[in-house]
Amino acid sequence: MEFSMDKKLLERITVDPNIQHGKPCIRGTRTPIHVILEAMALGTSIDEIKREYPPLSDDDIHAVLLFAAVLSNEQEYRLSA
Repeated sequence: MEFSMDKKLLERITVDPNIQHGKPCIRGTRTPIHVILEAMALGTSIDEIKREYPPLSDDDIHAVLLFAAVLSNEQEYRLSA
C-alpha cells in the first residue's frame, strides 16, 4: 500500500536545536514525537493522549504517525525550525 505524503500535515513537526535537544517535536509545543509514538505503541488512545497533552489535536497526532511512516520508508523529509 502506498500513501500520499501530506506535506501540510508534516509541517506540524519541527526540529529546533534549542527545543528538546533537537528531537522532532510537534510545532508550537515541546512534545517530542517519540513520546506520542511510544504512548500509541503501548495502547494509549488518541483521546487519552490529547487529555494528557491538551495542546495536541488529532492532526498533530496524525502528523506524528505520518512522520514515522515516512522515516520507516527511508524517505528524506527536511524539517523547518
